[in-house]
Amino acid sequence: MTRQYKAVAAAGRARNAAEKTADFWTRGTRTATDAVPGLPRVDLVPAVERYFELVQWTVDINRRLAVRCAEAVGTLSGVVREKAESAGDLVREKAEAAGNVMLEQAEKAQRTALEQAEKAEQAEKTRARQARQQAEKAAREQAEQAEQAEQAEKALALQARQADREQARRAHKRARERYEGRTKAELSDELARRELPKTGNVDELIERLVEADSK
Repeated sequence: MTRQYKAVAAAGRARNAAEKTADFWTRGTRTATDAVPGLPRVDLVPAVERYFELVQWTVDINRRLAVRCAEAVGTLSGVVREKAESAGDLVREKAEAAGNVMLEQAEKAQRTALEQAEKAEQAEKTRARQARQQAEKAAREQAEQAEQAEQAEKALALQARQADREQARRAHKRARERYEGRTKAELSDELARRELPKTGNVDELIERLVEADSK
């Protein structure tokens, strides 16, 4: 009975190993997808189904071997019973080994998924940092271009004002040329004719006439 119980327990451990494998696989996949929200989705269903079909097949074989061994131990006696029990021990050991292999494979799959998630996260951070640096560089260049454009606009405005002043100075000079060389009496007569004040020196009289001409 003890040998039978051990054989059945071995099959149970194999089943538990399969369940733990499923749990490791699920957590590993969820960790990989949750770590990087932008990670492309891959259809893993066919691969997972084939993997667990193999696991179930292994568990079924171990169960059948364990049951047959238990049946044989219940019907045999003596040396034959001892040989059968030895065979049962072998089956149990193989079942335990199979369970350990499945656990190792599940843990390896989980580690691989976590490593891939970390690499994807690092790559995403690198791309984000590069994009931020490029955006900052573009913003600086735009600011520099805007400042240069503003400086150029100010320079053009200054040149325009200087040109206007120069043009006004030349026009004023030409207007004065009409009255330069005249005497104060002649300038006073011209101002009187226009009904303008006649007080002041010659320059003031000329400026008054030039101002009157510009109106």
